[in-house]
Amino acid sequence: MVLSGLEVKVLRLMVVRRMQAAGIDAFGAEVRALELDAPMSPAPDEIVISVDAAGVGNWDEIVRVGGWEVGRRPPLALGVEAAGVVTSVGEDVKNFAVGDAVLTHPVPLRHQGAWAEWLVAPAAYVARKPAAVPWETAASFPVPALTADQALIEVAPNPAGEWILVHGAGGVTGGLAVQLAIARGGSVIATAGPSSASRVRGYGARIVLDYHDPEWPALARDATPNGRGVVGAVNAARGGAACDDTGGSPTTRTAIAPTSTATIPAPRACTTRATQRSSCVSTWGSSSSSSRAR
Repeated sequence: MVLSGLEVKVLRLMVVRRMQAAGIDAFGAEVRALELDAPMSPAPDEIVISVDAAGVGNWDEIVRVGGWEVGRRPPLALGVEAAGVVTSVGEDVKNFAVGDAVLTHPVPLRHQGAWAEWLVAPAAYVARKPAAVPWETAASFPVPALTADQALIEVAPNPAGEWILVHGAGGVTGGLAVQLAIARGGSVIATAGPSSASRVRGYGARIVLDYHDPEWPALARDATPNGRGVVGAVNAARGGAACDDTGGSPTTRTAIAPTSTATIPAPRACTTRATQRSSCVSTWGSSSSSSRAR
């Protein structure tokens, strides 16, 4: 017996896989276990990933209450970042194959969120997971890394040869901002708590100041050549001030990554001081952890 293409499609629809997930039935509802339709065959540009670990961040609460439009409505598996193994690829995908270990931040969602057994992602939003990186680390990397990259580009698109301030460098986003600025040729003055100072120095920061010291802005300014201040500042400190007083030029820009802002990744421009022509950008996303799929 030979089935037509239409009959094959009908049979596929009749046998829909189900998957376990954690998410919500309605915006604002409590997170609970869900059983949802598993992904079918991927679209030409898509990849289906068997989730090994998924990131958990404060942005997931924003999604839960409906404050961040991620492209899907409940019933919805939460989670916007994950790492896992490719189980199928679309016909146009050439750079990934079944069995590849990958990580992704696939927003807007094509199917469901990352707190599920399987996840659909556009191939353009997928990167290979280095073999030496644990699953949990890879899963919690995409959002903080993209946030740090956006913030740095906003305040110092060409940091080579420039001095950059990273306020709150002891956190995930701040630490990544330090490393990105240095990798792009910048010199970094960082602030961090005493328990994080040695780690931040290990990232390559030229100077690490204790942000508990009320004099740190003046110390940061004095540490720059001729006391001219920094060209830009990334503020990843929890509840940190919107703009620094590090003596930068009137065009100095500060990027803010506070936990209280709910915009990812679009920036929010604002004027902060009447006496300075400074501005700030809110990119949010300063902490992340991961949950291992079982």
